[in-house]
Amino acid sequence: MLLLFTHKVTNRLTYTARHIFEKILGVEIAFTTKVEDFIKHSGPKMTYSKQPLQNEFFIRSNDLLFEQGINDLDIKVSDWEGIPCFFACGEKSTVPYDIFSASFFLLSRYEEYLPHVKDSVGRFPVKESIAYQNKFLELPVVDLWAHKLLDLLKERFPNIKGKERTYNFTSIINVTTSHCYAMRGVARSLGGFFLDLGNLKFRSFVDRFSVLLGLKKDPFDNFYELVDIHKKFPIKTMFFFQFAKHSAHDKNVSPNNNKFRYLIKSVADYSAVSLSTSFLSSTDKSVLLEEKKRLSNLINRPISYSRLRYNRVSVPTTYRNLVETEFTDDFSMGYTHEIGFRAGTCTPFHFYDINMEVRQPLKVHPFAVHDYALVNFKNRDEIFDKMDRVYRLVKQVNGDFIIIFSNELLGGKHRLDWMDLYQSFLKRYYV
Repeated sequence: MLLLFTHKVTNRLTYTARHIFEKILGVEIAFTTKVEDFIKHSGPKMTYSKQPLQNEFFIRSNDLLFEQGINDLDIKVSDWEGIPCFFACGEKSTVPYDIFSASFFLLSRYEEYLPHVKDSVGRFPVKESIAYQNKFLELPVVDLWAHKLLDLLKERFPNIKGKERTYNFTSIINVTTSHCYAMRGVARSLGGFFLDLGNLKFRSFVDRFSVLLGLKKDPFDNFYELVDIHKKFPIKTMFFFQFAKHSAHDKNVSPNNNKFRYLIKSVADYSAVSLSTSFLSSTDKSVLLEEKKRLSNLINRPISYSRLRYNRVSVPTTYRNLVETEFTDDFSMGYTHEIGFRAGTCTPFHFYDINMEVRQPLKVHPFAVHDYALVNFKNRDEIFDKMDRVYRLVKQVNGDFIIIFSNELLGGKHRLDWMDLYQSFLKRYYV
């Protein structure tokens, strides 16, 4: 067990240190403010404060983990042996950066509490993030910092041991539009025909007509093909279905459609199924709870996992709503159109509510890539060149590599064969 001495044990400190030592490194940790207990401890130990006691392993603390609320921070990103880091400590510190404060800043999404202009659907813009601005979005820096810290501790305490994690790969299919033309009802189908004609989309008009006559399969209806593909690989896969009323942002099939209901139940026989929340339910708990209950009643299983429409995480409100409606895990922590790690980590973590200064019970699973972040690449080689670099880093720290694809993109008409690309992802990254 590692003993950490500090002048004050705070919720922020215990939250961050436990994520780094116990979740990432598998090292048990305890905290003390008593000098005599620290001196008596015969195992590995370190000091996290403004000044060292003697010549022990020491990290000079920034004030962040001993403050409350949100304050303006002067952050200067520097290079730590090839890895960007911030909150420099000075010469006395064994570690040149306060990685506890830096990790807390990223994990808590501190910057998303600060004033910013949201994008068109109410999201924190990626270009506002410190990771994007300093070109380390594609690095799981919290995990990389943790392993560098462990290497330094091993130099001082060769017998320090942790329980090594194993690399995990998870594939998520996000279903916000289960069908392009089918199951739309008479009024919506007629409206679609008129829109196709008005916009001179004659190919779409013909496809819609063929699908409705049963001459052709709906292009978005690739669920059984995906189930068969998933059977080939020993990986964790999940389907997240939107189960909401029609609105300006939510245009899926009606949850009352019997064929749609049967489809969800059929997929649930082969794969984990959970809720892709609607745009409205992101801010309305009663709607969120209703969607959750209806899907749970349909598949006769509790719904505990969520994915938010457009990855529309608004801290802390969104996560408080998920906690209050008894979701246990969320898979929305990432950027739709950029590859990388929104919270700087590839390790699941509990959300910390800064306004309440408490760790929430909701576990956040950060994803590395959403399929819409890949659409502007010219070819497969460019995609795999980028993804291979991210994969190697996640594998290096034994993290969780989570990818999100939508049935729409997999079934749509694009330059690339997305279904084949998806299968290549599974073959390439599941081990």
